[in-house]
Amino acid sequence: MKTTGGGKGKAAKAIPDAALRFLEYYYPIHYKAGIGVEDALRGGMLSRHQVAMLWLIHSEGREGREMNRKAIERSLEAWFEISGGAVTKALRGMAQPPLDLVRLVEDPRSGREKIVKLTPKGETHMKRMIAGGEAFVQRIVDHMSDEEIEQGLHFFKRITEIVDGFRQD
Repeated sequence: MKTTGGGKGKAAKAIPDAALRFLEYYYPIHYKAGIGVEDALRGGMLSRHQVAMLWLIHSEGREGREMNRKAIERSLEAWFEISGGAVTKALRGMAQPPLDLVRLVEDPRSGREKIVKLTPKGETHMKRMIAGGEAFVQRIVDHMSDEEIEQGLHFFKRITEIVDGFRQD
């Protein structure tokens, strides 16, 4: 049984070709708008992988400032099909001048594992990065009514909840 926004157990409304219609919008949302947001976050300084790493630390890390390197690697491998070596290289690039955005420190629970921590410069960069992304998204929001904004926020929240549920299944 298909479900709708009300939770498990509710039958989906008979919307012809709903999945196909959503799929048709996926390309412009993901590749056009999504890449635009990503480019705004990159600020001409970082790679897509590095931005994803910083965003992971910000959104899923402890206090938005640090995260286990292996957790970063697992997420990036699933999203980008990237190797552990490429993750290490990208992190090292952010840990060295001129960037100096992160520090790699030994995990006190395991001498083999590292924790990735934002430096003060990294925290400042995150604020600028978020401001750049927000400015790009604001350009989109400026063309929407309050009702469209509320509907869009609800839609993105529900998709996040549903997809996060897939990981638990």
